[in-house]
Amino acid sequence: MGEYSFLLAIAVVFMFGTMSPGPSFILVAKTAVSKPFREGIGVAVGLGLGAVFFTLLAILGLYTLFKVVPFLYEVFKVLGGLYLLYLAYKIWKHSAESLSLDMKLEKKSKSFFKAVLFGFITQISNPKTAIILGTIFAALLPKSMPDYGEILLCLLAFFIDASWYCIVVVLLSTKKSQKVYLRFKKYIDRVAGTLLAALGIKLAID
Repeated sequence: MGEYSFLLAIAVVFMFGTMSPGPSFILVAKTAVSKPFREGIGVAVGLGLGAVFFTLLAILGLYTLFKVVPFLYEVFKVLGGLYLLYLAYKIWKHSAESLSLDMKLEKKSKSFFKAVLFGFITQISNPKTAIILGTIFAALLPKSMPDYGEILLCLLAFFIDASWYCIVVVLLSTKKSQKVYLRFKKYIDRVAGTLLAALGIKLAID
């Protein structure tokens, strides 16, 4: 089993990276307090699948490709930044709409599968995730991958990412959290939209 010990080091580093605040956290938190529970879980699952997508790309050498062709990385960054700006615009646009607790559970809610797709697209809109994973793998992967190592890495990425955001959803989907959100909806939405816009601009031009 010693040949799989590298997974523990990768898990620890990836866990701290996942828990650091960013666009994904903002969207999960807002979904948890403003949408049905199933939608929040769907977004969390989609983010986990996005982490698997980037894990596969990192394993296949996307990190190396970005280093060899920097222009490609710039294109990915600009597209990702524009997507985050689009999400920020949508949040600001609807920030002044008033909702009751019942309306919160019914109005404009996505199906579980649409929420999964939304989470997935949000995750892959940030190519820095691929760079982070590529860096982690370059530093911590063994020279020779053991049997099923790639599969275990993908499962690890999905479990850590999806589990963390599911925990966020559970903590923020309580009645108390929802009531606080409804009371200060306009301000919370505008802060979330501003942060997403700032992250989108930073992603595009950094």
